[in-house]
Amino acid sequence: MKEHFGPSGILRHLEWSDVALVLAALFFAWLLAAAVRWILNHAAEKAPPRLRLSILRVVPLARLVIGVGAVAVIVPLLVEPSFESIVAFLASVSLALAFALKEYASSLVAGLVTVLENTYQPGDWIEMDGTYGEVKFIGVRAVHIVTAEDNEVIIPHYRFWTKKVTNATSGSHAVLCVADFYLHPDHDGAAVRQRLEDIGAAGARRKSDSKVSVVAQEEPWGTHYKLKAYVKESREQFDFITDLTLRGKEALRAMNVAFARVPYVQTGGK
Repeated sequence: MKEHFGPSGILRHLEWSDVALVLAALFFAWLLAAAVRWILNHAAEKAPPRLRLSILRVVPLARLVIGVGAVAVIVPLLVEPSFESIVAFLASVSLALAFALKEYASSLVAGLVTVLENTYQPGDWIEMDGTYGEVKFIGVRAVHIVTAEDNEVIIPHYRFWTKKVTNATSGSHAVLCVADFYLHPDHDGAAVRQRLEDIGAAGARRKSDSKVSVVAQEEPWGTHYKLKAYVKESREQFDFITDLTLRGKEALRAMNVAFARVPYVQTGGK
């Protein structure tokens, strides 16, 4: 098969063997990317906790390298090997993507920026578009986040341009956890604060060299306490918050501290 494609002789005359090579290169790149992802994810789960995030960080970089390599192999098969034709071909493709796939192209660029700037990486806990969860996979078009409810949320990278991203870990294992307590205003605040600090410091999941703090804020219905402590492994943050809450509640009851109660108000038949 010999055919001539494209304006001004940008594309080569293609043989059936050229088409087969292009399809083979695409299939091999996809297969290699899937294999690398599986191997690195498997290695990260088996590796010591201190190495897990470092191994996961390689996944998007490896996929990017494989993609660039596939393009480098395919383009010479399609384009006449001259500087002018390659520049014209890339300009034509870019212009077509800009008009036909603006959001998709924006996601591609934003995904590249995300990887190069290391805005977030697999293993980080981030909040984007009101969704909080662990980054499981950074694809070419979107980031995959798994929430505490074990739901996978896929967010296109182009949201990165207009929405804020909150990164709770930024490549670290530790994450700040907050346990809330709502108490009746009539109590010994200094004693409550000290007891909550002791509860936080005694947590088995707490990062050993981290500080425990208690913040109090007076509300119309009582006093709101926030017990803040760092958990040593981000995946245990919700278990740690539960532990702080239950042990703190038990300790406050032992001190005969009354909890705040918001009066029930019936409005609109509800």
